[in-house]
Amino acid sequence: MALDWTRGAARAQEIAANWQKAAGPGGAVVLFDRDGVREAFAGGFASIDYGVPFTPQTPNRLASISKHVLAVALLKAGVPLDAPLGHWLKDLPAPLAEVAFGRALDMTGALPDMMEVFWQQGVPYTATLSADEVFALACRFPSLSAEPGTEMAYSNTGWRLGQRILEQVTGKPYSQTVADLSGELGLSFRLPYDASEIVPGLATGYWNDGAAWRRGHYGFHFSASGGIAGSAADLAGWASALLAGRGPLAGMLERLTAPRHFKDGSESVYRLGLVCSRLGETAIVGHGGSLTGYRNHFWMSPTHGVGVVVLTNREEEALWPALSVLAALLGQALPTIADAPAGLFASDEGPFWAELTADSISFMGGYERLVIDGDGGLRSLPAYLDIRLKRDGEDRLTGMIGGVQRSLRRVPADTPLDQRLIGRWHEPRFGTEIEIRADGTALMPWPSGGTVSQLTPLPNGRALADLLHGPWRARPCLWFDAEGGLRVAGHRARILQLKRAG
Repeated sequence: MALDWTRGAARAQEIAANWQKAAGPGGAVVLFDRDGVREAFAGGFASIDYGVPFTPQTPNRLASISKHVLAVALLKAGVPLDAPLGHWLKDLPAPLAEVAFGRALDMTGALPDMMEVFWQQGVPYTATLSADEVFALACRFPSLSAEPGTEMAYSNTGWRLGQRILEQVTGKPYSQTVADLSGELGLSFRLPYDASEIVPGLATGYWNDGAAWRRGHYGFHFSASGGIAGSAADLAGWASALLAGRGPLAGMLERLTAPRHFKDGSESVYRLGLVCSRLGETAIVGHGGSLTGYRNHFWMSPTHGVGVVVLTNREEEALWPALSVLAALLGQALPTIADAPAGLFASDEGPFWAELTADSISFMGGYERLVIDGDGGLRSLPAYLDIRLKRDGEDRLTGMIGGVQRSLRRVPADTPLDQRLIGRWHEPRFGTEIEIRADGTALMPWPSGGTVSQLTPLPNGRALADLLHGPWRARPCLWFDAEGGLRVAGHRARILQLKRAG
């Protein structure tokens, strides 16, 4: 296949020009091959406040693209991924301590996401929390979200714990490891530990409230799960070295993307901080990243030795723009956007639900773009979650979501609130309280002062709450379980179990 750098560059330039024309926050698009950066474009502002332009050299928060860097460091240090987490972290409770380290990293370990658990208790993501304070929460988890190895559910917890393990093994702060690894390649990654730490030239993250751009803020400490700051040019240089196996990254791409399996032997698309997917007949590898006001994605074609980085400081999807540049470069057609049955769907039992628009799906709060699969069905372009669905009649969808067979039925619009949910509920371990009212609302601990949420009833003793905090929306499922308790469940955390109070 002949690479079309002219066409790829034209698409990249078009994306950057649109940011420039909008005169708001912007980003950079960089094309690279095994030898380094080939083309670079940028537009918009790194700081609207001061009119500073965004360039390919502007440091940005990489967010979850950071994950595979920790995986590289762990592999280089020879840390055994088949050992249980408790081998190093003696304070972890039994359910977490027994999870194999590799499963904690490949998202099949069923580790509840720490931030999601905080959210479910009313602690907003803007709260300033240190690494030790966040770790202390994990040490109080009563259970896992599922049986390890049975489902791929995105969670940052394994990567936060992985950083602690690496620091214990190496005896040095992970920020130094990041600086050393990137420095060997002449690059300038750095890991600030919180939002107050100054990163020279860092782009400000922005989100739009419908009327104006607002600065994003994130209070939790930055960890290996998503804390690295670096420019689009530096990330492209790193990815180029990964493709070429250059310097400290020799042989690393093959190890990072080696197949990972569920307990039943089936293969997961999520590997060690990278997602394996396809563009037409071409195997591609990449990962996205999202922090408040920052959205990023990078894709690579290992076969052709090329890739693209899209880093932005605006709360807008980056996966599709990055994919469109790679498609132009490879001369491949983009996947056909789905025409999915819009509406709210739910499993017959349990907290599992999905809301579809024509071209996307939110499964328990996890968003993915949908395309047609060429076989009469729908599939995700997995930023994080692999989804493959087929229509089963007018009102049912069946298929695999995160490696699990699911059947989802359309929720009737006139579904009433199940009376068993009404009352005051208390979680004794964490002190979380929820009051569900007969008028179809719930007093949720969000933030800690309490917020009234309108509920969306689901059949069989379930309802969805709806909570907004800045640009982020949470829709935890409240469900009356077989033990007569109230469970709180999202895609990333399903461990809170409340008992009726009074």
